[in-house]
Amino acid sequence: MKNAPSGLDVRGLHVSYPGRAVVKDAGFTVPAGQVASIVGPNGCGKSTLLRAVARLHRPESGTVHADGADLWALGRRPAAQRVALLPQSPRAPEAVTVAGLVRYGRHPHQGLLRQWSREDEAAVRDALEATGTTGLAGERLDRLSGGQRQRCWLAMVLAQQTPVVLLDEPTSALDLGHVVEVLELVREVARAGRTVVMVQHDLAAAARYSDLLVAMKDGSVVAQGAPRTTVTASLVRELYGVEADVLRAPVDGSPVVVARAGARVTEGVPAGA
Repeated sequence: MKNAPSGLDVRGLHVSYPGRAVVKDAGFTVPAGQVASIVGPNGCGKSTLLRAVARLHRPESGTVHADGADLWALGRRPAAQRVALLPQSPRAPEAVTVAGLVRYGRHPHQGLLRQWSREDEAAVRDALEATGTTGLAGERLDRLSGGQRQRCWLAMVLAQQTPVVLLDEPTSALDLGHVVEVLELVREVARAGRTVVMVQHDLAAAARYSDLLVAMKDGSVVAQGAPRTTVTASLVRELYGVEADVLRAPVDGSPVVVARAGARVTEGVPAGA
């Protein structure tokens, strides 16, 4: 594709598992320096879409361009130098320290002819500083709180120094304070010039911290755009099958969804119906 935009450009992605299509003709574009959130009900294909973008599941059709390069035309190492993925439930080696974990982020930059360097050390140091985890560098990861661990995992991803960062539900199982802490950090990552795409189950949090919202249902993208114009009562009804009011946060005007008590709809209804 000629003149692929900087950032992330996904077009016509179709992903299947044996016997069923999971992602159907999905596409979206996120410029460098912006945050996009993929939202939708459980099982709609959000994580599968993210995995396909990260080259963990080959699509039947469609294209993924990161920082102008066709990811599926690259080798594994060059692709990993453009896109980093933090899965929903990452696993670390037993007793690994925070510094040891963050160093794993430099793996795509290593090779037979290139060993650990000052550049790698600087990348690790910068990632620890950016996530506020420098003071935890010598601590064991498994002895930290959930919020601290998530910041350390984010530091590992940042140490990879990719222009595109993918996060699968980065605030899952965190309390409100840590949710805000992590999402503020995500926004800072984007402000530094990277493209961030995350799967989010919290629609209000996604709306507040994202520049672009991508709404999915049954494997298809049913709506996308700026959160303030995309999040509507009809979209909430279509996605989640509930009647809701969409209010505006007094601080920044971002959409806040308030479900009406006892107003559950059996199945989602198309927006505008």
